[in-house]
Amino acid sequence: MASHGVAKYNRAARTEEQRQQDLEKIEKYRQIEDSIRSQASAGTYDTALFQLTSKLLRLNPEYHTIWNVRRRCLISSLLSKSSTSNSSPDTMPTPHEDQSTSTTEQSASSTAADADSDADILRSELAFTVPLLVEFPKCYWLWGYRQWILEQAVLRLPTATATSIWEGELALDSKMLTKDRRNFHAWGYRRYLVARLETPELRGKSMVEDEFTYTTKMIRVDLSNFSAWHNRSRLIRRLLDERGADDKARAAFIEAELDQIREALNVGPEDQSLWYYHRYLILQLIHHSQESTIVPNLTVEERISYIEREIEDIKDLIEDYDDIKWVYEALLEYTLALGQLRQASQSTGGDDDRQNEELQTWLAKLRKLDPMQAGRWDDVEKELKSRRETT
Repeated sequence: MASHGVAKYNRAARTEEQRQQDLEKIEKYRQIEDSIRSQASAGTYDTALFQLTSKLLRLNPEYHTIWNVRRRCLISSLLSKSSTSNSSPDTMPTPHEDQSTSTTEQSASSTAADADSDADILRSELAFTVPLLVEFPKCYWLWGYRQWILEQAVLRLPTATATSIWEGELALDSKMLTKDRRNFHAWGYRRYLVARLETPELRGKSMVEDEFTYTTKMIRVDLSNFSAWHNRSRLIRRLLDERGADDKARAAFIEAELDQIREALNVGPEDQSLWYYHRYLILQLIHHSQESTIVPNLTVEERISYIEREIEDIKDLIEDYDDIKWVYEALLEYTLALGQLRQASQSTGGDDDRQNEELQTWLAKLRKLDPMQAGRWDDVEKELKSRRETT
């Protein structure tokens, strides 16, 4: 029998030779593990132990303890004993005679040699983990170890060298996301890399424009890329602030974003990630009293106009997609929010009876399409009842 086109593994079909090979692999694994534990217990964090960790981690990169042993080997035996490459020249002793000058020059030469050696070792460590990362792209310990290596680069290397290593890591992350566009580890790692590159210790300048452009590129390749939409939402307010966008520019921006997501919803209304981003934009309009929104200075009447238009466009989707719960959930949420905005502006909402009827129809549809959330729909029913009583 097959599962997803792949035949199930039949343990009984293994030959005696295969079983023996497995036992030999297990025995080899245990021998390496025992050797590592023995040397680590003795505090012998030398190159021999370092090589043993390489063997074991190639077999099992999920072994967090072994990554810690490898870190200790690097610090104890391979990397320079002190990270002086980034020291300020002001901390160097002032020479008073020729012999002191010579000593200072020798020290500087030694420091430069240490930095070069450390750079080679750190690059080698990043290279060591690449094949593992390709095979195990969602292994937490691999991503964590690479972060540690990068931080060592900041501590030990000149700024230009460290920055080059970090930029190479960002390029690798882009390749990882080309292979698996929805790898949330790689997206989280990307945010970490960018935030660190922006610090004075590395590039020292904003990358928000480049990253916003990157999300646009990834979304065009795959509209269902939830992580790309999420990254986009985290960049927008900072992007507008750094552009010095005035009210007109902000209104034009949210209009363009609404157009983009509306077009995407017309193509794939069943895609939850699209609705999440659409909801993010609508919340920017609903929360009119919060200055941290994209468009803080829109009037309540302008916000109402935006949301009314979005509701009408979503209603049009029902004609072709009457069995997608996200459509009805958005209609319910946005219409209720619209009522609150109208109360705030003391404006009328048209035919309240017709609107209440629509809300009941959408709720009934949600009960049918998503019965697992019956309790949630009961709460919505109570809210609708309260709304009718106050109108």
